[in-house]
Amino acid sequence: MDYTTLITPPQLQACANAVVFDCRFDLADPEAGAAAYAEGHIPGAFYLHLEHDLSGVKTGRNGRHPLPAAETLLEKLRSCGVDNDTQVVAYDAQGGMFAARLWCLLRWLGHISVAVLDGGLPAWQSAGGPMVTALPQARRGQLTQQPCLQPTITADRVRDNLQRPGFLMIDARSGERFRGERETIDPVAGHIPCAANRFFKDNLRDDGHFKPAPQLRQEWLNVPGIDAATPVAHYCGSGVAACHNILALEIAGLNSGALYAGSWSEWCGDAARPVATGVED
Repeated sequence: MDYTTLITPPQLQACANAVVFDCRFDLADPEAGAAAYAEGHIPGAFYLHLEHDLSGVKTGRNGRHPLPAAETLLEKLRSCGVDNDTQVVAYDAQGGMFAARLWCLLRWLGHISVAVLDGGLPAWQSAGGPMVTALPQARRGQLTQQPCLQPTITADRVRDNLQRPGFLMIDARSGERFRGERETIDPVAGHIPCAANRFFKDNLRDDGHFKPAPQLRQEWLNVPGIDAATPVAHYCGSGVAACHNILALEIAGLNSGALYAGSWSEWCGDAARPVATGVED
């Protein structure tokens, strides 16, 4: 059985040939995830660093976490034993925010058999899953790029959409950042005009698991401007949390949409691009 959205700890324990990736990260302390991995991780898991492995080269104009070069990411995944038919599992300890980034990137490369561990490392440990410090032994995989399953869009396409609307932009940041009331990371506060707001953490239950599919579907259909047929595109601060919303829509059985990978950190870097604040009618 292929898992393409979520996988539970018991399912992962029964999935003998999965390649597992630890994606833990802390935006305020970029080496915290690697340090936590060294202290203990799921047996056989490889560590992927958000900035070194799951992002590309920053130019100062392409956002804080631009997409990696496809061939660079493919080679990293091959070095960890991933083939075209490999079940990949991603986890973190932050509600799936960083694991969903790998999920999106693998779909971008055309790999369908990738799932996020629901509840992450806390759920694994609560289920009695073992932890180890030993580094995994990898064989070389033969992963190749397949037809894209996760479309992406550029800043130019977003700007064109403001003049000729064809899709709804959805901002995954907190409401206060969306409204421009408080900006904690980027130099400009606010959001892309005409965007809707769905904070990615609203996809989760209090215990860190994703809400059930019917509940997600109903909540997403309550987002202003969206219905089951609405084309959507997602952004956040740097193209990471937006992936969480894409995963949630996939779980809900709705149109998951495209990723604007440059996100707000790219958009607000050009003073010619318009900025909105508050809540639009």
